[in-house]
Amino acid sequence: MEREAGYSTREYIMQMLKVDGELSTKDITERLGITGMAVRRHLESLKNEGYIEARIVKQPMGRPVSLYSLTQAAEDFFPRNYHALALDLLTELEQEAGDEMISLLFDKRKDSLRKKYADSVSSEELEERVSALAQIQNDNGYMVEYKKLSDEEYVIEELNCPISQVANRYQHACRCELELFQSLLGADVDRTECLAKGDNKCTYLIRQKSNQHA
Repeated sequence: MEREAGYSTREYIMQMLKVDGELSTKDITERLGITGMAVRRHLESLKNEGYIEARIVKQPMGRPVSLYSLTQAAEDFFPRNYHALALDLLTELEQEAGDEMISLLFDKRKDSLRKKYADSVSSEELEERVSALAQIQNDNGYMVEYKKLSDEEYVIEELNCPISQVANRYQHACRCELELFQSLLGADVDRTECLAKGDNKCTYLIRQKSNQHA
């Protein structure tokens, strides 16, 4: 396997294990051309992060050898092309059944997410609901920050969109996210910035409904 320019040492180790399967420290050291101590440091770091695991293999002669391999968690380390598959499927559906079916599909996803997260965003206090929703979105990869402007007004900022490729093509995704937030928070929610429309982030202004004021 040719070493690719721009890869860090740890990335190259992961690539080697992905392609070749189990490798020993000696195998990796010889391919990288760095010291065994440096390789062991990287391996220990990757092991602590849960990306690799080791098993001890006894040798006919000499000391046992540790063989390293990727864990299931390492799959998240490598790029995937899920968005391309999703876009292909949505395009096929749109051609076969029209835009109304696409809209229905996103609405069903919105309803499923609402049911999934309703219990987690159920506090009587709006701030706690906003905090819970921000945590949910963070867990889903949206890189969220939320700010309290007053007791009745908050802002959620999403700095990343894991489904950006889909959202750029189908604005249904953005509409359904807004409606999902409105439903879960039980508040007035307006989107003031949108990544899919060229802004640097998605920003939601959240206000407690007038009939909920203390």
